Amino acid sequence: MTNSFATCDLGDAHKNDFSGAFRVLPPVFRDFGGVKKFCGPVVTVKCFEDNTLVKAAVDRVGWIDTPQGRIGQVLVVDGGASLRRALLGGNLGAAAARNGWAGVVIDGCVRDTAELALQAVGIRALASMPLPTEKRNMGQSQVAVVIQGVAVRPGDWLYADEDGIVITDAPKT
Repeated sequence: MTNSFATCDLGDAHKNDFSGAFRVLPPVFRDFGGVKKFCGPVVTVKCFEDNTLVKAAVDRVGWIDTPQGRIGQVLVVDGGASLRRALLGGNLGAAAARNGWAGVVIDGCVRDTAELALQAVGIRALASMPLPTEKRNMGQSQVAVVIQGVAVRPGDWLYADEDGIVITDAPKT
């Protein structure tokens, strides 16, 4: 999938869509990755101050093969908006890039921001926090989540660029 989209153009095209098929995340996410513009089908993780499932996700292949070619997925992490622990750091950011993820969006924090900025993956989060998580093996994968008041489901499409992040129920071109 090429990144020949603009979230502003998507917003223009869907500004009167109140069906729930087009959603916009609030402008609270900061850019931490080496890729500024990314999109792909959504994979979800729901966890709170425990990144066990985040690690498991980014350690797996992050792309899918389609008739149109290989498409990187976007990991959306519902971290409960916690600002107390980082759910992704340099090692996990490198794993996400190495394993073909298009991006990671975290409703929570990251760490090792200098390392994340060098990775060939899009990374958005609320803030940086130097404290790591505890590993309690808690959380859920591939469940509907609510990120900053916006519903996100596995299989939705996420588009992120310098202007914002939008969620759609199907790919848009």
